[in-house]
Amino acid sequence: MSVLYRKYRPKTFSEIVGQENIVKTLTNAISMEMVSHAYLFYGPRGTGKTTLARLLAKAVNCIGRQQKTSDKRQEYEPCNKCNSCIEINEGRAIDLIEIDAASNRGIDEMRNLREGVGIVPTKSKYKVYVIDEAHQLTKEASNALLKTLEEPPAHAIFILCTTEFSKILPTVSSRCQRFEFKKLNLGQIIKRLEVISNKEKVIVEKEGLGLIARTAGGSIRDAESLLDEVIITTSEKKGEIIKKEDIEEILGIVGLELVSKFVEFLIKRDKKGALEYLSQIFNKGIDIENFSKKLSAYLRDLLLIKINPQIFKKEIVFTKEEEENLKTQEKEFSEENLKEIIRTFLEAQNQIKWSDLPQLPLELATIDSIKQLTTDN
Repeated sequence: MSVLYRKYRPKTFSEIVGQENIVKTLTNAISMEMVSHAYLFYGPRGTGKTTLARLLAKAVNCIGRQQKTSDKRQEYEPCNKCNSCIEINEGRAIDLIEIDAASNRGIDEMRNLREGVGIVPTKSKYKVYVIDEAHQLTKEASNALLKTLEEPPAHAIFILCTTEFSKILPTVSSRCQRFEFKKLNLGQIIKRLEVISNKEKVIVEKEGLGLIARTAGGSIRDAESLLDEVIITTSEKKGEIIKKEDIEEILGIVGLELVSKFVEFLIKRDKKGALEYLSQIFNKGIDIENFSKKLSAYLRDLLLIKINPQIFKKEIVFTKEEEENLKTQEKEFSEENLKEIIRTFLEAQNQIKWSDLPQLPLELATIDSIKQLTTDN
């Protein structure tokens, strides 16, 4: 059984989620036969860099696409039917060379690459090199690659992918067309998860999909992996609705309700109630560090809403109930209160991993925050 992010990896540009500007630029270049010899894709993990690199490799070598030049609308899309497309989809294309720079980072590997570049493609029009984690290359290896990028053969295309643009040598990046990949917003991830759920014939509450999307932190790959885990775990309940509570239990995710209830104790300045509540949720086996991160994120949301109440109109982030709750709670804090409380809990979050009693930093932060709120009033 194939994992979801591989099973549903986009096979055409129209299936790519987000990154609209990048897709438009690349498809225009393909249509106009103006593909560059080198690209640098950079941005957070799981945002589609390698997927788009493979799509580009597939499109430039697609025989079916080259035969459809009269159909302008389809001109850049790979046909997924010719031998070249099928071989790339199945991961056995000879002229698509994927290199993991994390384990092939030395100068010898880049010298071998330089020697191989000069050999014409075996079957395809272009020999495409996808170098993943390109920031892991040593300085010597990067300089060896630079020589190839300076004088590339006409049949070679290089696509460098990295999560750390700042570690790429400026001399290397300057010889590439650079594209910055952005994290996906929650609406885009939820829509993609709905499509996959329907294809897998499973019913997941929209609130549950929203929880997965938030946990993924803008990474579509992480979101699909989390959904995969949920579907596998609930496979015995085929046909039943997978609820938000089920997902929280399966993935060990801290729901907003838990955090929101804790914030209510801060609002009421209820020191005893807050500490008892923390003790209860920790005794249930909820990860302290995870709860602390969710709390910091929730307090940040309160601060953003305090500064800009229109934030809900810009992005689908919360359910209606969660939205109303946030609006109600933010009125109970001043902007300065929220900033100080966030700093206090962030400091506690950093201390948790080093503490022999992981709950202690969070308990002290709770006491300090309530004291500060009481003093300010």
